[in-house]
Amino acid sequence: MKKSNRLISVFIYCLTAVVFIFGFQVKLHAQDRSVSSWQFRHVPNDKIDEFIKRETTYWSKVAQKAVDNKTMFFWALFEKVSGYDLQNSSNYLFINTFPDIDKAGDMWGDVEQVAGVKIGDMEDNSFTTVTSEFFVKDREWVQAAKTNSAKDFNYVVMNYQNTNYQDSLVNLEKKYWEPFIKGAMDKGQTRQVAWGNAVVLSPRGENIKTTTVSFDLYKTLGDALLQTWDPKTVFPTKLFPMLSKLQINRPGIVVYRVVKVVSAP
Repeated sequence: MKKSNRLISVFIYCLTAVVFIFGFQVKLHAQDRSVSSWQFRHVPNDKIDEFIKRETTYWSKVAQKAVDNKTMFFWALFEKVSGYDLQNSSNYLFINTFPDIDKAGDMWGDVEQVAGVKIGDMEDNSFTTVTSEFFVKDREWVQAAKTNSAKDFNYVVMNYQNTNYQDSLVNLEKKYWEPFIKGAMDKGQTRQVAWGNAVVLSPRGENIKTTTVSFDLYKTLGDALLQTWDPKTVFPTKLFPMLSKLQINRPGIVVYRVVKVVSAP
Protein backbone atom coordinates (compact mmCIF):
# COMPACT_ATOMS: atom_id res chain seq x y z
CA MET A 1 0.00 0.00 0.00
CA LYS A 2 1.30 3.42 -0.88
CA LYS A 3 2.16 5.82 1.92
CA SER A 4 -0.52 8.28 0.82
CA ASN A 5 -3.15 5.54 0.92
CA ARG A 6 -2.04 4.48 4.38
CA LEU A 7 -2.33 8.07 5.59
CA ILE A 8 -5.80 8.34 4.13
CA SER A 9 -6.81 5.08 5.81
CA VAL A 10 -5.49 6.26 9.17
CA PHE A 11 -7.26 9.58 8.76
CA ILE A 12 -10.58 7.91 7.94
CA TYR A 13 -10.17 5.56 10.92
CA CYS A 14 -9.47 8.43 13.31
CA LEU A 15 -12.32 10.48 11.89
CA THR A 16 -14.70 7.55 12.31
CA ALA A 17 -13.58 7.08 15.93
CA VAL A 18 -14.08 10.78 16.70
CA VAL A 19 -17.56 10.75 15.14
CA PHE A 20 -18.47 7.62 17.13
CA ILE A 21 -17.22 9.03 20.43
CA PHE A 22 -18.91 12.40 19.85
CA GLY A 23 -22.16 10.69 18.89
CA PHE A 24 -22.01 8.48 21.98
CA GLN A 25 -21.46 11.50 24.24
CA VAL A 26 -24.36 13.35 22.63
CA LYS A 27 -26.56 10.29 23.15
CA LEU A 28 -25.60 10.12 26.83
CA HIS A 29 -26.45 13.79 27.34
CA ALA A 30 -29.68 13.42 25.37
CA GLN A 31 -30.85 10.70 27.75
CA ASP A 32 -30.99 13.19 30.62
CA ARG A 33 -33.65 15.74 29.70
CA SER A 34 -34.15 17.07 33.22
CA VAL A 35 -34.44 20.85 33.57
CA SER A 36 -34.79 23.01 36.66
CA SER A 37 -36.92 26.12 36.92
CA TRP A 38 -35.44 28.77 39.22
CA GLN A 39 -38.15 31.26 40.12
CA PHE A 40 -37.22 34.35 42.12
CA ARG A 41 -40.08 35.82 44.12
CA HIS A 42 -40.60 39.02 46.12
CA VAL A 43 -42.87 38.65 49.15
CA PRO A 44 -43.91 41.76 51.16
CA ASN A 45 -42.85 41.64 54.79
CA ASP A 46 -46.42 41.57 56.10
CA LYS A 47 -47.24 38.55 53.89
CA ILE A 48 -44.23 36.36 54.64
CA ASP A 49 -45.84 34.20 57.33
CA GLU A 50 -48.89 33.48 55.17
CA PHE A 51 -46.72 32.82 52.13
CA ILE A 52 -44.54 30.29 53.97
CA LYS A 53 -47.62 28.65 55.50
CA ARG A 54 -49.30 28.17 52.12
CA GLU A 55 -46.17 26.88 50.42
CA THR A 56 -45.07 24.47 53.15
CA THR A 57 -48.58 23.29 54.08
CA TYR A 58 -50.34 23.01 50.71
CA TRP A 59 -48.00 23.38 47.75
CA SER A 60 -45.47 20.97 49.22
CA LYS A 61 -48.22 18.32 49.09
CA VAL A 62 -48.71 19.03 45.40
CA ALA A 63 -44.95 18.72 44.92
CA GLN A 64 -44.85 15.46 46.89
CA LYS A 65 -47.50 13.90 44.66
CA ALA A 66 -45.58 15.03 41.57
CA VAL A 67 -42.41 13.46 42.98
CA ASP A 68 -44.30 10.25 43.75
CA ASN A 69 -45.67 10.23 40.19
CA LYS A 70 -42.17 10.92 38.81
CA THR A 71 -43.25 14.11 37.04
CA MET A 72 -40.93 16.08 39.33
CA PHE A 73 -37.57 15.24 40.88
CA PHE A 74 -37.12 18.13 43.28
CA TRP A 75 -39.06 21.04 44.81
CA ALA A 76 -37.51 23.52 47.24
CA LEU A 77 -38.17 26.90 48.78
CA PHE A 78 -35.23 29.07 49.87
CA GLU A 79 -35.30 32.31 51.88
CA LYS A 80 -32.66 34.93 51.15
CA VAL A 81 -30.79 35.94 54.31
CA SER A 82 -28.54 38.47 52.65
CA GLY A 83 -28.82 40.75 49.67
CA TYR A 84 -28.94 44.26 48.28
CA ASP A 85 -32.07 46.45 48.06
CA LEU A 86 -34.28 43.74 49.54
CA GLN A 87 -37.43 45.87 49.39
CA ASN A 88 -37.23 45.95 45.60
CA SER A 89 -35.74 42.56 44.79
CA SER A 90 -36.49 38.89 45.32
CA ASN A 91 -36.32 37.51 48.84
CA TYR A 92 -37.37 33.93 48.04
CA LEU A 93 -36.25 31.37 45.49
CA PHE A 94 -38.07 28.29 44.22
CA ILE A 95 -36.16 25.49 42.49
CA ASN A 96 -38.27 22.88 40.71
CA THR A 97 -36.59 20.08 38.75
CA PHE A 98 -38.54 18.17 36.12
CA PRO A 99 -37.49 15.00 34.27
CA ASP A 100 -39.34 16.34 31.21
CA ILE A 101 -39.93 20.10 31.15
CA ASP A 102 -42.61 19.67 28.46
CA LYS A 103 -44.74 17.78 30.98
CA ALA A 104 -44.20 20.16 33.89
CA GLY A 105 -47.74 21.54 33.63
CA ASP A 106 -49.28 18.13 34.28
CA MET A 107 -48.75 18.42 38.04
CA TRP A 108 -51.07 21.43 38.45
CA GLY A 109 -54.30 19.76 37.27
CA ASP A 110 -55.79 18.60 40.59
CA VAL A 111 -54.10 20.83 43.18
CA GLU A 112 -57.25 21.42 45.25
CA GLN A 113 -57.87 17.70 45.64
CA VAL A 114 -54.24 17.02 46.55
CA ALA A 115 -53.91 19.95 48.98
CA GLY A 116 -57.36 19.50 50.50
CA VAL A 117 -58.34 23.19 50.26
CA LYS A 118 -59.79 25.56 47.70
CA ILE A 119 -57.36 27.36 45.44
CA GLY A 120 -58.23 30.69 47.08
CA ASP A 121 -56.91 29.41 50.39
CA MET A 122 -53.61 28.20 48.97
CA GLU A 123 -52.65 30.52 46.09
CA ASP A 124 -50.06 33.22 46.77
CA ASN A 125 -49.50 34.74 43.35
CA SER A 126 -51.97 37.52 44.19
CA PHE A 127 -49.77 38.99 46.93
CA THR A 128 -46.27 38.11 45.65
CA THR A 129 -44.27 39.13 42.59
CA VAL A 130 -42.12 36.95 40.34
CA THR A 131 -39.03 39.07 39.68
CA SER A 132 -37.31 36.66 37.29
CA GLU A 133 -37.28 33.03 36.18
CA PHE A 134 -34.45 30.95 34.78
CA PHE A 135 -34.26 27.52 33.22
CA VAL A 136 -31.19 25.74 34.51
CA LYS A 137 -29.42 22.45 33.81
CA ASP A 138 -27.79 20.76 36.80
CA ARG A 139 -24.33 19.39 36.07
CA GLU A 140 -22.21 18.18 39.01
CA TRP A 141 -23.03 17.21 42.61
CA VAL A 142 -21.01 15.81 45.54
CA GLN A 143 -21.66 15.68 49.27
CA ALA A 144 -19.79 14.71 52.40
CA ALA A 145 -19.73 10.96 52.98
CA LYS A 146 -21.26 11.11 56.45
CA THR A 147 -23.73 13.94 55.91
CA ASN A 148 -27.46 13.71 56.61
CA SER A 149 -29.23 15.88 54.04
CA ALA A 150 -32.41 16.26 56.12
CA LYS A 151 -30.43 17.62 59.09
CA ASP A 152 -27.33 19.17 57.53
CA PHE A 153 -28.55 20.95 54.37
CA ASN A 154 -29.83 24.13 56.02
CA TYR A 155 -28.05 27.00 54.23
CA VAL A 156 -26.94 27.45 50.65
CA VAL A 157 -24.35 29.88 49.32
CA MET A 158 -25.17 30.60 45.67
CA ASN A 159 -22.27 31.73 43.50
CA TYR A 160 -23.72 33.40 40.41
CA GLN A 161 -21.07 33.48 37.67
CA ASN A 162 -20.95 35.21 34.30
CA THR A 163 -18.94 33.70 31.46
CA ASN A 164 -19.08 33.33 27.70
CA TYR A 165 -17.76 29.79 28.02
CA GLN A 166 -20.20 27.83 30.19
CA ASP A 167 -18.98 24.34 29.41
CA SER A 168 -15.32 25.29 29.84
CA LEU A 169 -16.00 26.80 33.26
CA VAL A 170 -18.11 23.95 34.66
CA ASN A 171 -15.71 21.38 33.22
CA LEU A 172 -12.82 23.08 35.03
CA GLU A 173 -14.82 22.92 38.24
CA LYS A 174 -15.53 19.25 37.59
CA LYS A 175 -11.86 18.45 36.93
CA TYR A 176 -10.28 20.41 39.79
CA TRP A 177 -12.81 21.62 42.36
CA GLU A 178 -15.14 18.62 42.56
CA PRO A 179 -12.51 16.05 43.65
CA PHE A 180 -10.87 18.63 45.92
CA ILE A 181 -14.04 19.67 47.76
CA LYS A 182 -15.23 16.06 48.05
CA GLY A 183 -11.95 15.08 49.66
CA ALA A 184 -11.92 18.13 51.94
CA MET A 185 -15.47 17.45 53.13
CA ASP A 186 -14.78 13.77 53.79
CA LYS A 187 -11.58 14.61 55.71
CA GLY A 188 -13.32 17.26 57.84
CA GLN A 189 -11.12 20.06 56.48
CA THR A 190 -14.18 22.26 55.90
CA ARG A 191 -17.61 22.67 57.42
CA GLN A 192 -19.15 22.58 53.96
CA VAL A 193 -21.37 19.51 53.48
CA ALA A 194 -22.18 19.53 49.75
CA TRP A 195 -21.31 21.23 46.46
CA GLY A 196 -22.81 21.39 42.98
CA ASN A 197 -22.95 23.46 39.83
CA ALA A 198 -25.29 24.18 36.93
CA VAL A 199 -25.54 26.11 33.68
CA VAL A 200 -28.24 28.62 32.75
CA LEU A 201 -30.17 27.60 29.65
CA SER A 202 -32.44 30.62 29.42
CA PRO A 203 -32.60 33.59 29.41
CA ARG A 204 -29.24 34.55 27.91
CA GLY A 205 -28.01 37.90 26.62
CA GLU A 206 -26.15 41.12 27.31
CA ASN A 207 -28.37 42.07 30.25
CA ILE A 208 -28.21 38.64 31.88
CA LYS A 209 -25.25 38.55 34.26
CA THR A 210 -25.53 34.89 35.31
CA THR A 211 -24.64 32.02 32.99
CA THR A 212 -23.44 29.40 35.50
CA VAL A 213 -24.10 28.80 39.19
CA SER A 214 -22.26 26.85 41.84
CA PHE A 215 -23.75 26.16 45.25
CA ASP A 216 -22.18 25.37 48.61
CA LEU A 217 -24.29 23.82 51.37
CA TYR A 218 -23.80 24.20 55.13
CA LYS A 219 -25.43 23.15 58.37
CA THR A 220 -25.49 26.58 60.06
CA LEU A 221 -25.53 30.20 59.00
CA GLY A 222 -22.23 30.75 60.80
CA ASP A 223 -20.62 27.97 58.78
CA ALA A 224 -21.94 29.55 55.56
CA LEU A 225 -20.65 33.02 56.44
CA LEU A 226 -17.36 32.02 58.07
CA GLN A 227 -16.01 29.46 55.64
CA THR A 228 -13.08 28.17 57.68
CA TRP A 229 -10.52 25.63 56.44
CA ASP A 230 -8.08 23.29 58.10
CA PRO A 231 -4.58 24.85 57.89
CA LYS A 232 -3.31 21.66 56.26
CA THR A 233 -5.73 21.95 53.34
CA VAL A 234 -4.00 21.90 49.94
CA PHE A 235 -6.07 23.89 47.45
CA PRO A 236 -6.08 23.30 43.66
CA THR A 237 -4.33 26.62 43.05
CA LYS A 238 -3.91 26.11 39.29
CA LEU A 239 -7.72 26.25 38.99
CA PHE A 240 -8.15 29.86 40.12
CA PRO A 241 -6.27 31.73 37.36
CA MET A 242 -7.99 29.56 34.75
CA LEU A 243 -11.39 30.42 36.20
CA SER A 244 -10.62 34.13 36.37
CA LYS A 245 -9.80 34.13 32.66
CA LEU A 246 -13.24 32.71 31.89
CA GLN A 247 -15.23 34.90 34.29
CA ILE A 248 -16.40 38.25 32.93
CA ASN A 249 -16.63 39.72 36.43
CA ARG A 250 -16.55 38.64 40.05
CA PRO A 251 -19.24 36.12 41.02
CA GLY A 252 -22.29 37.41 42.86
CA ILE A 253 -22.70 35.60 46.18
CA VAL A 254 -26.02 35.24 48.02
CA VAL A 255 -26.86 33.17 51.12
CA TYR A 256 -30.22 31.38 51.42
CA ARG A 257 -31.90 29.48 54.21
CA VAL A 258 -33.50 26.19 53.21
CA VAL A 259 -37.17 26.51 54.14
CA LYS A 260 -38.62 23.28 52.70
CA VAL A 261 -37.49 20.53 50.35
CA VAL A 262 -39.41 17.73 48.65
CA SER A 263 -37.32 15.32 46.62
CA ALA A 264 -37.11 11.79 45.32
CA PRO A 265 -35.34 9.31 47.63
